[in-house]
Amino acid sequence: MKFGGTSIADGKKIRHVASLLNDYKKEGHEVVAVTSALGGVTDGLLENAMEASRKGKVPQIKEFMANLAKKHYDAVEEAIDDSTAADEAIEQIDARIDELEKALIGICYLGELTPRSIDYISSYGERLAAPIISGAIRSLGTKSKAFTGGEAGIVTNSNYGKASPLEKTYENVAKTLGEIIEDHIPVVTGFIAESEEGIITTLGRSGSDYTASIIGAAVKADEIWLWKEVHGVMTSDPRIVPDARPIMQISYIEAMELSYFGAKVLHPRTIVPAIKHGIPVRVKNTFEPDFGGTLIVADQTRSEDVVKAVTLIRNVAAINISGAGMVGAIGTAARVFSALADAGVNIIMISQSSSEANMSFVVDDAHLDIAVKALQPELEKNSIADVVCDSNICVVAVVGAGMDGIPGVAGRVFGVLGREKINVIMISQGSSQHNISFVVSSDQAEDAVRVLNREFELGAPREE
Repeated sequence: MKFGGTSIADGKKIRHVASLLNDYKKEGHEVVAVTSALGGVTDGLLENAMEASRKGKVPQIKEFMANLAKKHYDAVEEAIDDSTAADEAIEQIDARIDELEKALIGICYLGELTPRSIDYISSYGERLAAPIISGAIRSLGTKSKAFTGGEAGIVTNSNYGKASPLEKTYENVAKTLGEIIEDHIPVVTGFIAESEEGIITTLGRSGSDYTASIIGAAVKADEIWLWKEVHGVMTSDPRIVPDARPIMQISYIEAMELSYFGAKVLHPRTIVPAIKHGIPVRVKNTFEPDFGGTLIVADQTRSEDVVKAVTLIRNVAAINISGAGMVGAIGTAARVFSALADAGVNIIMISQSSSEANMSFVVDDAHLDIAVKALQPELEKNSIADVVCDSNICVVAVVGAGMDGIPGVAGRVFGVLGREKINVIMISQGSSQHNISFVVSSDQAEDAVRVLNREFELGAPREE
């Protein structure tokens, strides 16, 4: 069971989480808890680390550390009512606050922040939270022990900021946690791990879900539960579509599509270990635990109307390249995409005309300038005559398993958009047809999502 920052935002919520875990343990379940940092802590750590590297103000660091310590002391006071467990949590917090302060002051004097240092600093959010949750569980009468990801056995490569677990991880975790899981609730820090050299690494932002999936696979869990502040994976963003509802069941591939196309409920890599080991993933609401949530499984179950969800990606930009030199020129696409990959530009979607005279693709808005610069060599070779960019766009994705087996889905999508006068700038559809994605202008994006939700009746009353 993984708990996000909103679920453990303060001491009262940590106490609630500890009670949940304790209840499941008393019902006879073997449970492993994975924790994020307290709400807002990781952002604060990274902001202050950046500030320390630029300005080097030691008094500012000391003030931040005092506030950070108080936040966690307050959480201990609210979450743990056993003096021994509280003292043990405070002792661990004090030790880690001292380590962190020394590291940040070191950055002040060095004036630089490396990827390795960023992983080290950002790991402290989870490392400060885990002892509090473990202490809260012990104060309720259940044995518990806190582990960092590395202590639990998660070993990764040294790709700081987005490390990947090595295969030995699964055996390590099974051995470490398997020894105590019968009578303890282990609490493991999400997001962080260690390299083979014992250096702290991180799995990427939102990587606590990934940690839960890795551990679930390692201990051969019946299910992996991700506790959030929402009822599950939603048919759309409720801020755009107020009557969006949770999806009772979706497939792994649909969840992957949704996470890739902007749905923030799941980390894009989260369910890879679950898929590999065939473990269902359930997304549940911490504050309404009796609601079943969304179950993510291997089966690609079709809903009546095939489409399961409509999602929206903001902060993207479209790039259109064209030129007569592209027609019939072997390797143009390969050179373009290799250049973008070498520049670290992630391509979200691609569309190419059958004439080969132009090609369009969508990138993160933050990567637009880098992408255009990476294309300059092709411009100079005259393969590409023109590059046109548009930042005033969004990507809408219509997701559902088995759309390839139902005729007319694309017709319904673009038919209703046409009737509502919503202009489609670019279209991309994979041969698997698990999604139809397209680009519209930013000022029409939310209307497009609402129109498609009505067309496919995705805002019906929630099933109980």
